[in-house]
Amino acid sequence: MIIKQSFTIPGSTGKPILMDLTYGNKLKDAPLVIFVHGFKGFKDWGTHNLVAEYFADHGFRFLKFNFSHNGTTPDHPIDFVDLGAFGDNTFTKEFEDLDRVITFACSGKEFPVAKNLNLIGHSRGGGISIIQAANDDRVSKLITWASIADFRSLWKKEEEAEWKEKGVIYSFNVRTKQYTPIKVDLLYDLEKHALTYNILKAAENVNRPWLIVHGNADKNVLLKEAEELKKHSVNAELFIVPYANHVFGASHPYTREELPLELKLVCEKSIEFLK
Repeated sequence: MIIKQSFTIPGSTGKPILMDLTYGNKLKDAPLVIFVHGFKGFKDWGTHNLVAEYFADHGFRFLKFNFSHNGTTPDHPIDFVDLGAFGDNTFTKEFEDLDRVITFACSGKEFPVAKNLNLIGHSRGGGISIIQAANDDRVSKLITWASIADFRSLWKKEEEAEWKEKGVIYSFNVRTKQYTPIKVDLLYDLEKHALTYNILKAAENVNRPWLIVHGNADKNVLLKEAEELKKHSVNAELFIVPYANHVFGASHPYTREELPLELKLVCEKSIEFLK
C-alpha cells in the first residue's frame, strides 16, 4: 500500500512551498529522496507521481516540492496562475527553498528523520542540486537527470543586453501557451553570485557519490553538458540513456499507468546507485 502525505511550509519571502511525501506503509523511516524540479516544472508534472510510487515500491521515501516562486500556488499546484512570483524568481530564492525543504525533512516534526538523505535534480534543478550537495553535509548522495552545467545556458547570451535595458524578458510556455515573464533580477542575482553559482566549480567540490544521468537524444540540454560535469568531478559516474530525450520519454499530461521505458531505466539505475 502506497501512502501520500502533503505538507506546506514557508519558502523564500514567505511564499508557500507545497510538497508531498510518498512511501510504502512499512517505510516510515526508509532512506529519503528529495526531488528538485526544473525550469517551468512542478512537483506533479507528467510522470513525477509515478516516479514517486516507483521509488516507494523499491524501499524509499520520495519527497517532491514546488519551488515557492515557480508560478503555481497550493490551490493551483499544476497551473501557472502566479506569473508575478514566476517573474520575481531568482536562483538565491531557489537555494533558500531547497535548504528549507532539507531542514524540514531533517527536523523530524512531521515524519521520522532519514538515515540517508539523497537529492535528485532534473535540468535546472540539477544545477541547483549540484551546488547544494557541494555545500551541504546533510546530503548523502546526489543524482542529476539531464542537468545543465551552466545557468547561463538557459538563455541566449545576446539577450542579456536587451534584458537589462527592458528589465524583463518573456519565455513562451508551449504547453500552457503563456508568455512567462523573467525579470532581470535573476540575471543580476547570477552576476552577484558568479563564483558561488558556478555549477562546474561546485562539481569539483562534490565529495559524495554522484550519478549523472543523461539521454543522448536530449535536444534541450545537450549530452556534452553531462560530459563536462563528469570531467569536473572525480566522484561522479556518467550513465547515458540511449535514444532518450530531455524528459526520458515522459510528457505532460501523462495518461499511461506505467513509466516510459527510458524513464523506467533511469529509475532502475538511480535506485541501484542509491542502494
